[in-house]
Amino acid sequence: MPLRILHTNDLHGKLSPDIERSLAEHRQTCDFYFDSGDAVAAGNLGICTNPDPVWNAFGRLNCTAGSCGNREFHISEAGFRSKLKGCRHPILAANLEWNGNPRKPLLDFAPETPLPKHLKINRVGIVGVMVPMVTQNMAARHVSAFINTDPIEAAAAAAEQLRNECELMICISHLGLQRDFLLAERAPYFDIILGGHSHDALPEPQRVGSSWICQGGSHAKYCGIYVWDGGRLTGGLVLLR
Repeated sequence: MPLRILHTNDLHGKLSPDIERSLAEHRQTCDFYFDSGDAVAAGNLGICTNPDPVWNAFGRLNCTAGSCGNREFHISEAGFRSKLKGCRHPILAANLEWNGNPRKPLLDFAPETPLPKHLKINRVGIVGVMVPMVTQNMAARHVSAFINTDPIEAAAAAAEQLRNECELMICISHLGLQRDFLLAERAPYFDIILGGHSHDALPEPQRVGSSWICQGGSHAKYCGIYVWDGGRLTGGLVLLR
């Protein structure tokens, strides 16, 4: 049975009421809605005193899951919690760990927001990865509560845990298009890679190896609507404004 997927990325705080109404119409016909990060308005170092309005909008749109963008991330625990405050859907973060305690889970990191490495919904496996913001090679590791591991290695490890149980594997990526190409080549477990970060607008899915790669520009100009049917992904970008 075909699956319909709605996708956004890099909204940058531009999910206005008009855009939300357009997305809501598309959401009614789609089985899943995934967002690939950088949805909030605050910049990398910003701290939110109030929940970003995008989280309530995502709740109304019944967002299935998202990945963490650099805008959602913060090096301090308090800052990161403030940015995720109000988010009610899972933010998948396969390459994000506590600094110094990688075994401590990030699940239920914020009051309403789980941060698992992956999800399985029926026979669909979903993995999320983010652009590395703080790694073990950076001086910033000394002041960061979190560490990013290699996203391609982390995505592959998460996919290995799911692939025997799933008929469809999806990666929600906030890595940028060039790294998505590398992900498709080096971790050929994913049928679909829904990308973000580099603001590339791919009019239709691009095939790389065994993966279909999608990305929808930025600032809520487009959404992606895709149909998965028998190993092929069709569809493409739809103008929102």
